[in-house]
Amino acid sequence: MNPASPRRAPMPRGPLSGKRTMLRRGLAMALAALNRGLDRLGFGHWLHRRIHRGLEMPELTLWLRDGVPGLDGLRIAFVSDVHAGSFLDANDLVRVFERVQEAQPDLVLFGGDLINTREREILLFQKALPVLRPRHGVFAVPGNHDHFFGPDIGLWTSFLERHGVQVLLNRGVRIEHGGGSLWLCGVDDLTEGAPDLAAALDGRRHGETAVLLAHHPDFFFEAAAVDVDLTLSGHTHGGQIRVGGWAPIHHSRFGYERGWFQENDCRLYVGRGVGTTVLPLRIDAPPEIPIVTLRSRVVAQAPRPASAGRAVPATV
Repeated sequence: MNPASPRRAPMPRGPLSGKRTMLRRGLAMALAALNRGLDRLGFGHWLHRRIHRGLEMPELTLWLRDGVPGLDGLRIAFVSDVHAGSFLDANDLVRVFERVQEAQPDLVLFGGDLINTREREILLFQKALPVLRPRHGVFAVPGNHDHFFGPDIGLWTSFLERHGVQVLLNRGVRIEHGGGSLWLCGVDDLTEGAPDLAAALDGRRHGETAVLLAHHPDFFFEAAAVDVDLTLSGHTHGGQIRVGGWAPIHHSRFGYERGWFQENDCRLYVGRGVGTTVLPLRIDAPPEIPIVTLRSRVVAQAPRPASAGRAVPATV
């Protein structure tokens, strides 16, 4: 199915999540300088490793729509917001990716912000990427931090592709599994890039299950308008620092902060991510790499979907 004319996603706003301006660029550079200073202190690395002892890998289920053939049992590992180079080194990445491989996913999807503020940080993945051996491959989209120095992410893209990662920059691919097919696609970052959902969905068959990688969760507004089954996003870190269940810094104007959300039959999962930015701290927002398993309604009955037309937390 190709989108007729998708609604334009509302632009994110706020000092950290809005479109690039001189003010936001200045703030980002100042925070990056603070981040780099803290990164030089051994205490930050020690603290981040203690945080990673609590890395969660929840087993989640997405029920497919009625009549969708195949795909039952397909396992997807969603890795977002690694922010390598800030409190995480190459050996830390190897340990994280070993845990991902132990979960035996069929697909590994990178949801953006693999690096933090320096292009060369992508080189830290050289030892870790060969650890991943999912049978259907590894795929990625960029996040705002991958675009830190502007729209040209050629080094980032070429490094990943040389190491077997397909970058889904406003495009899609077909995954065949269990007698069925999945349209896997991705878009550029909403705040720093130029996302094009129509291009990403070009080639999708009518009624074909679609999974979209979009770093910023507010892009779900547009994906749900054209019947994308599952959108996987990060960016928010689940708040990273939460006090009494409240996060002082918000990255989504719709409240897409962490976990499941639903619009009609379309679902969004916002992962808390792996790394941190600015401070090597997480409070009430432990790091996570969710494993999403697709299940056919033919095999078992899915829970009743949430009310249509509202963005609400979804149980799937």
